[in-house]
Amino acid sequence: MATASQKATPPLPPPPSSSCCTAADSAAIPRAAAPQQEWNAATDVPLIRPVDSSTNASAAKGVTAMPRPQSSHPLDPLTSAEISVAVATVRAAGATPELRDSMRFIEVVLLEPDKNVVALADAYFFPPFQPSLLPRTRGGPLIPTKLPPRCARLVVYNKKSNLTSIWIVELLQVHAVTRGGHHRGKVISSHVVPDVQPPMDAEEYAECEAVVKSFPPFIEAMKKRGIEDMDLVMVDPWCVGYYSEADAPGRRLAKPLIFCQSESDCPMENGYARPVEGIYVLVDMQNMVVIEFEDRKLVPLPPVDPLRNYTPGETRGGSDRSDVKPLQIIQPEGPSFRVNGYFVEWQKWNFRIGFTPKEGLVIYSVAYVDGSHGRRPVAHRLSFAEMVVPYGDPNDPHYRKNAFDAGEDGLGKNAHSLKKGCDCLGYIKYFDAHFTNFTGGVETIENCVCLHEEDHGILWKHQDWRTGLAEDGRIEAEVKLTGILSLGALLPGEFRKYGTMIAPGLYAPVHQHFFVARMDMSVDSKPGEALNQVVEVNMKIEEPGENNVHNNAFYAEETLLRSELEAMRDCNSLTARHWIVRNTRTCNRTGQLTGYKLVPGSNCLPLAGSEAKFLRRAAFLKHNFWVTTYSRNEMFPGGEFPNQNPRVGEGLATWVKQNRSLEETNIVLWYVFGITHVPRLEDWPVMPVEHIGFMLTPHGFFNCSPAVDVPPNACEMDSKDNDIKDNGSSKPIQSGLTAKL
Repeated sequence: MATASQKATPPLPPPPSSSCCTAADSAAIPRAAAPQQEWNAATDVPLIRPVDSSTNASAAKGVTAMPRPQSSHPLDPLTSAEISVAVATVRAAGATPELRDSMRFIEVVLLEPDKNVVALADAYFFPPFQPSLLPRTRGGPLIPTKLPPRCARLVVYNKKSNLTSIWIVELLQVHAVTRGGHHRGKVISSHVVPDVQPPMDAEEYAECEAVVKSFPPFIEAMKKRGIEDMDLVMVDPWCVGYYSEADAPGRRLAKPLIFCQSESDCPMENGYARPVEGIYVLVDMQNMVVIEFEDRKLVPLPPVDPLRNYTPGETRGGSDRSDVKPLQIIQPEGPSFRVNGYFVEWQKWNFRIGFTPKEGLVIYSVAYVDGSHGRRPVAHRLSFAEMVVPYGDPNDPHYRKNAFDAGEDGLGKNAHSLKKGCDCLGYIKYFDAHFTNFTGGVETIENCVCLHEEDHGILWKHQDWRTGLAEDGRIEAEVKLTGILSLGALLPGEFRKYGTMIAPGLYAPVHQHFFVARMDMSVDSKPGEALNQVVEVNMKIEEPGENNVHNNAFYAEETLLRSELEAMRDCNSLTARHWIVRNTRTCNRTGQLTGYKLVPGSNCLPLAGSEAKFLRRAAFLKHNFWVTTYSRNEMFPGGEFPNQNPRVGEGLATWVKQNRSLEETNIVLWYVFGITHVPRLEDWPVMPVEHIGFMLTPHGFFNCSPAVDVPPNACEMDSKDNDIKDNGSSKPIQSGLTAKL
């Protein structure tokens, strides 16, 4: 039975509808006299504790305290103004003008707050307005008056000293200029990270190309190959990786690949159709000088391939198809999703959109609104943390092609602007991406992320003779691979078994593409709760005997992955292996623990020996599946700085050696999936899209199919074929959108 003081505690205000209330309205605090601020060390948020009216009745006549309006959610990407302030703050902190001038800005990103700060924001300041996430104490609920200031994390390369440093800048007064003040930031901390090289920048690549093309021995080497016009030459700088002490991070190095365009009138001449072999160049990227050069082998340039270009119609010497009819996606009533800033609600799903220069798209706070069960979390943070492409040709220069696209360059920085009707169809919501360039200026990729709905076919269907079910509640991760092959040149009559001949004198080496998905899970877990575990499921064939007299029996065998070293696993299609993240305290109606299942798609492992040099930096590729307990500094599987990294197995392969318990904790899944590419002639001059990926699907998370409440499509069926009129023309069909995230 509640005590008198507990009964008298002012109740929490109900969560308002996001469609009719502002953030300030939703965070109104019950009346209390002279509320006392206190500082919560765990969240660094000023809090107000409601006063017990039974002990101080007159105090209850105070005015309502209103939280300060917040312009940005704690997980929103940095605005262009915030990036500018962070850069200016760090630059102003330089001790001398020379030091300030030598600063180069590799990355400026949001310093993501602790999860309990996100919970406070989602409780009272921003949608989904869920006060149940608010931390509670013995004296009653603690209600925030404001959130802590946003902070930026900067990776800065000093071009003069060749040192890399990390800075934390508080952005408390970034938007003061709109109120007649000034943009201001405050340096919270800074430190030098020894023995690393940060990612390369596009400005460095452009400068490197100019340096190589003006180097006299290089010009002479190109003349030997019949090329005197340097405007036709393409220099692609590649990070050197780490193969010996000569590649140590004491120098910032690049080994460019060389290509040469053909003279033509084509507006987009494909220079990658003529690789220049036999020239070795090493560039000091800090001082922008060629430090090693050797013309090792004279390989003739491949003859001009008439099929090299992929531009439209006559510009490539051909013609386009004339029998393709328009396909239009029309949503006359608009989309089924709603967007408030970076917060997205789509049917019963809600989540937040984020973006970083290294990872690209990040999805936060994924949850499903499940009727009387309310908003049920699934994952806190989802992203692609790395991409590695090792090549299988042992010859120079191809053996050193093993780019870390996130850690050496940046997946987000290399994103393209999406175009309506080309990349995205239907009703589209676009999100721009802001990031810093090498010198600290702000650049914007417009329409970098698009949000739209897709008709994904039948969701569920029942007929007398069969049942087909595709459950809602799934999360699909799909990668579409396309692009231009990285080619090599062959001597007349030469054949190499490590690739495919694409055209006379041209061959494409075999290679693999690997992607690493990092999934910070929170299945049915509120912020601050560490209540997840992982089980592996393998199908087992029952031994012949009295339990299997027909020799048809098989069953699912579950194994709890108790520690990080136990959880280094590989896919196995022979046993239909998959993994389930379960909540250890929440059960469904049959008494089973609720969970989400990772369903692998097609996959592979590295086709390389255990001592392959690229595996020093990419030890995480040795297994398809890893599990760690959450640590905020463990974000990238090869460590934060894989460029020229001399340390063996840094990152995921080292973290799991702690062998932390996974029996009940905050689970982070690392799923490594890839594809082996044996090039075809049909991949030239540009590869058709190939699809790979995986799914997260509910497994006992719901009490029945959550898709049964999706209304059927409204279709008229006037003929046997249902979609063709007697005159052969298409009849209108109102197509419903399936429940697909």
